[in-house]
Amino acid sequence: MTSERAYHHGDLRRTLLAAALDVITQEGPDALSLRDLARRAGVSHAAPAHHFKDRTGLLTAVAAEGYALFADALAEAPDLQERGVAYVRFAARHPAHFQVMFRPELYRPDDTALLTAKARATDELRAGVDGLSDAARGEDARLAGIAAWSLAHGFATLLLTGNLADAMEGRTPEAAFRSLTGLIFTRRDDDEE
Repeated sequence: MTSERAYHHGDLRRTLLAAALDVITQEGPDALSLRDLARRAGVSHAAPAHHFKDRTGLLTAVAAEGYALFADALAEAPDLQERGVAYVRFAARHPAHFQVMFRPELYRPDDTALLTAKARATDELRAGVDGLSDAARGEDARLAGIAAWSLAHGFATLLLTGNLADAMEGRTPEAAFRSLTGLIFTRRDDDEE
């Protein structure tokens, strides 16, 4: 839990975002309040509004930061499978961001910083699909992208909600996801030989 030490000079915006991420990780985004964050930071209850205007503004900042971190993580992956691994790793390392990013009812979807970060993340996801051969991608690259996204997002969501605990059998999430994709995407030619 976030320590209840008072805020002393520095980056109050960053301090409030960090406290918000702690609350979201522990209790979910619905438990978030600017008044509570102000108390945790040891500032007046009006101070968070100066930086974020309201709760929706704070959650918009969380989502924008999440998409920027997500895009960076995806950009480091060399191919589609590793982008899926990066997706799962991101969710495990940034559960609060992940919870907010995919709930557009929580934030302002027309925010410029959010749109920019989200576009970068989308481009990185598409780059993984574009790197597939035409045979692997099929006739509809968009559907291939949706299939890849669904697999990674579904796995990450099941992981974060504790639904894969027994199925992991001691493997890291990354190793389990690689095994899963290996099972699903084994070429039929290999099976027929």
